[in-house]
Amino acid sequence: MMRLPSAFFARDTVVVARALLGQRLVRVFEGARLSGLICEVEAYRGADDRASHAYRRTPRSAIMYGPPGHAYVYFIYGMVFCLNAVTEAAEHPGAVLIRAIVPQEGLPLMRGRRPGISDRRLTDGPGKLCQALGVTQALNGVDLTTSAELFIEAAAAVPDAEIVATPRVGVRGDEAARLRPWRFVWQPGIGAAIFPAAETRHAPVRYPLNNLG
Repeated sequence: MMRLPSAFFARDTVVVARALLGQRLVRVFEGARLSGLICEVEAYRGADDRASHAYRRTPRSAIMYGPPGHAYVYFIYGMVFCLNAVTEAAEHPGAVLIRAIVPQEGLPLMRGRRPGISDRRLTDGPGKLCQALGVTQALNGVDLTTSAELFIEAAAAVPDAEIVATPRVGVRGDEAARLRPWRFVWQPGIGAAIFPAAETRHAPVRYPLNNLG
């Protein structure tokens, strides 16, 4: 299957975030494919977004300044990793946090990496999906358009009618940062069967998808 090219990521971060819904995240781990359809994301920009790591340029956030199409993996809470796809043209910071996927391939391996967890909970959070797929800091900076270990394949586009936009989860910053509807959830498409709206941390609110700035 065709993977998403650099040009896909070299666009406005919010546009890329919405477009990533329904695309297939693939991790090749120990010779096996583990994959899932992306069903929840959040967009983060630069100096105009106080919730973003790139609000100020630091050694950690420098990767968000490009080039686009690379993985930004960071460690939080002293226990979990989070996976982002870098967006925008070089020197225009942005990234999309991949918050959840609907598992497709490699379920036995995912279960082995998260023993005792039900299938519906295997990958329903950013740290959970990284644990299930074996995504660690070692993948920080890899080129998602060329890597043999981590990439995103093109799949069917998700119609607007199946997308819910809400404020981002647990972000800090000013009121604008906290209220921007830059979290996108695929629902009631395939994602709804595994991650129903009642179980999200924000009540779904439909914002016009053409007015999300």
